[in-house]
Amino acid sequence: FVPLPLQRMAYVLDAVQEKKELARLPVVSQLKEGLDVEVVRLTEAHLEEARQLLNLTIDEGQTYPQLAALDAPAFRAYFLSHEAFELRAIQSQEFLGCFYIKPNFPGRCSHIANAGFLVKPAARRRGCARVMAEAFLQLAKDLGYRAVMFNLVFVTNIASLALWRSMGLCKEAEEETRGNKNYNLNKTKKNRNKTRGNKKNKKEMKGESNILFCFQ
Repeated sequence: FVPLPLQRMAYVLDAVQEKKELARLPVVSQLKEGLDVEVVRLTEAHLEEARQLLNLTIDEGQTYPQLAALDAPAFRAYFLSHEAFELRAIQSQEFLGCFYIKPNFPGRCSHIANAGFLVKPAARRRGCARVMAEAFLQLAKDLGYRAVMFNLVFVTNIASLALWRSMGLCKEAEEETRGNKNYNLNKTKKNRNKTRGNKKNKKEMKGESNILFCFQ
């Protein structure tokens, strides 16, 4: 048996110290109301706001699996281990949201990316998530990833599921099961694994989806 402290993860992703030059940045776009926005690397000025936003989202209990808020070192280890980006208003520099990109697995499977997205409550339903999702698809390819896998898209995360479906990256293909198995997926199919989530959370996550798609 593995000692308890080592049971938290089956593998460890080493943090990347040097960031790859991304000529695509900034990624400029517009929100629904016409506000000009841009995606850039997450700045020091907005790190604490990003951490507070993650902790708020964790407390909402609908999208991220953590049970407790992250302090500054834990946030850096989790969110900033590889690449992290923010969405901000061009004119006012207001922070609207952020996302990270990191390998889903180490070694031979490190070409499969994973990402996590956060949008400020006041900025939700304005198109921020779509702007970040579109930028993510471009940036992930620029970083050398060949596929993307979202491990835990809970069925309570309605906005995320609707977004990826609207972009044509996953389609309904439910498998009713109480196990927690990994399924072989392709770029257009989503497998929903009917589990009960973590009962210790304040608001029970009633299921999870694994979404995998490959870049053309």
